[in-house]
Amino acid sequence: MSRSTMCDWMRRCAELVSPLLELMKERVLSSKVMQTDDTPVGVLDPALPRTRIGRIWTHVGDDKHPYTLYDYTPNRSRDGPVEFMKDFSGYLQADAYSGYEVLYEDRKRDVTEAACWAHARRRFFEAQSSDLMRSMVMLAYSRLLYDVEREARDMKLDAEGRLVLRQANSVPVLDDIKAYLEREQPNVLPKSPEGQAIAYTLSNWDALIRYCEDGDLEIDNNGAEHSPRGIAVGRKNWLFFGSDNGGRAAAILTSFITTCKRLQIDPFPYLRDIFQRISAHPAKRLEELLPDNWKAAQDATQNLPA
Repeated sequence: MSRSTMCDWMRRCAELVSPLLELMKERVLSSKVMQTDDTPVGVLDPALPRTRIGRIWTHVGDDKHPYTLYDYTPNRSRDGPVEFMKDFSGYLQADAYSGYEVLYEDRKRDVTEAACWAHARRRFFEAQSSDLMRSMVMLAYSRLLYDVEREARDMKLDAEGRLVLRQANSVPVLDDIKAYLEREQPNVLPKSPEGQAIAYTLSNWDALIRYCEDGDLEIDNNGAEHSPRGIAVGRKNWLFFGSDNGGRAAAILTSFITTCKRLQIDPFPYLRDIFQRISAHPAKRLEELLPDNWKAAQDATQNLPA
C-alpha cells in the first residue's frame, strides 16, 4: 500500500474530527492558566532543494480543561500563536518568546505573563563552563525553590495551601536571588553566558515571580515543554512533513493522541470509536465525544451490574 494513500487517509481522518478539535480548543482557551511551547519540524517545499523549518505549537489546558492541543504553522511568526489565542484571557505560562508580547500588551485581551524557572535555570546550567561559581550559586537557589514545590506535592496541597507555602518559603529565597543577581551583574561581561543568564532572569523577573501570586500557577512551563516529546521522537522516524497540509493533519491527530495519554486513555479504541460515530453523531451532542466525557461513559458502562 503506497505511502501517499495512507497519508491521504490520515488527512481525511483529521478533517473528520476537526469539529471535535474546535470544541476542545474552546475548552482550552477557557482555562485560567494555559501553558504553551513550540518545537521545530522539517517540511518539504517544492520550491526549495531541501526542507524548510515549520513549527508545532503546543497549548496545554489546566486541570479543569484537560486537553493538550497542537497547532502547525509554516514558520515561527507570532501570527500563528496570536491567532490561536485570540479568545484567551488568563495566565499564559511560556518562555520569553517576543511574539507573545502583543498578547500581554493588549488590554482588551487581559492576558497575564507567567514565566518559567526551568528556562532561567537552564541558562545558568549552561554557563557553568565559563563561570562555575556564580552558576552553582544560582543552581543552588533554584534547588531551594523546587524543594518548596516538592513539599507542596508531598503534602498534596490545594492551590490556596500552595500559595501560603510559597509566600512563606519561596518569596524570601526569591528576594535573595534578586539581590544576588543585581549585586553580581556589574561584575560579569554582558555578552558572556553568565551575563546573558543574569540579564534574562532580571529582565523577566516580574513574570518569574508571578507563580507566588496565584497557587494555580506552576513554577515552570514543563507541562508544555514535555508535551512535544512525541513530536521530537517522531522526527527521528518520519523526519519531516510532506507539506503544510500534512503538518496541520499531524497536529490535529497528535492532539487527540496526547490528550488521551494525559487522561490515561488508550488512544486506539478511542479513535476507532470516534471515527466510526462522529459522522452520524448529532452536532448538539458533540461534547459526548470529548476524550474525558468518552472515558466517563466507558467507565459507567463497565460498572453496570451484570
